[in-house]
Amino acid sequence: MEIKIFTTGGTIDKIYFDQKSTYEVGEPMVADILREANVTVPYRYESILQKDSLDMTDADRRLIFEKVQADPHHRILITHGTDTMIQTARVLKPLAREKVIVLTGSMMPAKFKTSDAIFNVGGALVAVQVLPPGVYIVMNGQVFDPDRARKNVALNRFEHVDPPAA
Repeated sequence: MEIKIFTTGGTIDKIYFDQKSTYEVGEPMVADILREANVTVPYRYESILQKDSLDMTDADRRLIFEKVQADPHHRILITHGTDTMIQTARVLKPLAREKVIVLTGSMMPAKFKTSDAIFNVGGALVAVQVLPPGVYIVMNGQVFDPDRARKNVALNRFEHVDPPAA
């Protein structure tokens, strides 16, 4: 059961430039994370975008949708920026009957010693193997339904939210 991993950028792939005093999205970190963790599950990865999720457009989300839809793998993991991860997950919902799609990212760049990237990628890798078909977000040790999740910027974490009253 090979897993396909798509990378789209986001904080997980950010690098810091001292001379510029700014962060930029760099090369995908997921292969390094999985190699360093000695992951033995078969996977392959492909970079779709290298963008901060705040810079993603509807066209970018369409591209992600088309790549996931066209890919023959049943189990898909997507690394993504956390600011608009929920929005992208909702765009992927029409594929929920045929594939297991898990989005994850991090609040701190993977290159940082205190980053949550390794934990979140590990959780997402396990989740994509055991969950039934659907679209999910895995962050902070939890699995979220994108229609019942939000990013709490003040607390720097994802949270479950109740569905709107009928």
